[in-house]
Amino acid sequence: MKCLVAGGNVKVLGKAVHSLSRIGDELYLEPLEDGLSLRTVNSSRSAYACFLFSPLFFQLYQAATPGQDPPRCKILMKSFLSIFRSLVMLEKTVEKCCISINERSGHLVVQLHCKYGVRKTHNLSFQDCESLQAVFDPASCPHVLRAPAKVLGEAVLPFPLALAEVTLGIGRGRRVILRSYQDEDADSTVKAMVTEMSIGEEDFQQLQAQEGVAITFCLKEFRGLLSFAEPANLSLSIHFDTPGRPAIFAISDSLLDGHFVLATLLDPPPNSQDLLSLEVPRPVPQLQAHSTPHLDDFASDDIDSYMIAMETTVGSESSRTLPSVSLSPGLQPSCHSEEEDEAELSTVPGTPPPKKFRSLFFGSILGPEHSPLHPSPVLAEDSEGEG
Repeated sequence: MKCLVAGGNVKVLGKAVHSLSRIGDELYLEPLEDGLSLRTVNSSRSAYACFLFSPLFFQLYQAATPGQDPPRCKILMKSFLSIFRSLVMLEKTVEKCCISINERSGHLVVQLHCKYGVRKTHNLSFQDCESLQAVFDPASCPHVLRAPAKVLGEAVLPFPLALAEVTLGIGRGRRVILRSYQDEDADSTVKAMVTEMSIGEEDFQQLQAQEGVAITFCLKEFRGLLSFAEPANLSLSIHFDTPGRPAIFAISDSLLDGHFVLATLLDPPPNSQDLLSLEVPRPVPQLQAHSTPHLDDFASDDIDSYMIAMETTVGSESSRTLPSVSLSPGLQPSCHSEEEDEAELSTVPGTPPPKKFRSLFFGSILGPEHSPLHPSPVLAEDSEGEG
């Protein structure tokens, strides 16, 4: 595998890595025929993110050596992020970025071609890995919101960086409400202030949702996608169902597609009157358990048929056939400066949501015939001992 990124696209690639680092500690890099895929999943398997860069994004793109299967590799997110840590440096000094896989030495080679003939070469150790893939279908979600990322970025600006979750809902007059969610177990001093933002229907390019529907999800991961989409003037689509079902956040461009799939809090949806009130409802989450001899923190009934983390075997011939998940048609800010963004990234990347969220992913081995429109049941249940 070899690809060459030139000009401003180097910074775009760097910003994508920054967004992914908010979710997972490991980066799955996989060259495909339709582009280079960068994926990650958090440790609790309740958040998944993927960027797919089209071959047109690169000055040169070669997925695999002729006659060989495309390689797949897994590397530490922190190691890859360190190369693109300073976005200002990428923009001012880096002219080209060459990414290649040296299978003989077992290294992912990232070479930065800087001004004045300076070259910086990074050799990152990687592991041959299974293909990380999530099966999801945005078309199956009854509720869809679509707006410029700048609108949503300004809406989350007033929320403190330490806020864990935010509730998104439709209030009276079909206004979109964003409100800070406070856990009933939170400290009383934290509960003292609740922030609520209201956005008119006219600011949305598409608003397909009835009044009273609402979901609660992690804010940090959402901000990660906004930090990528807002500078690029992209529109962000939010596909969601009932509370407890995953929400899909998607962006699309002629050169790339991005998807963030996040767990939502298993709370009953508040009515429209609640959405217009600053009094935050605090229903006790009722989590179901696996039908196993021990209780599990996450339910898996409808999620099993909706979201599956698929890991295919590296050695077999069928494992090289990737599942068919369309990332291109019709669809993945930070509202603070890049310096603040980099400071936040210095903390532990990817905040695993608390156990009041359902786990989205369950490990399984699926054949290549499965598609996101016809998901199959999980073949092996998740257990408490699995990460």
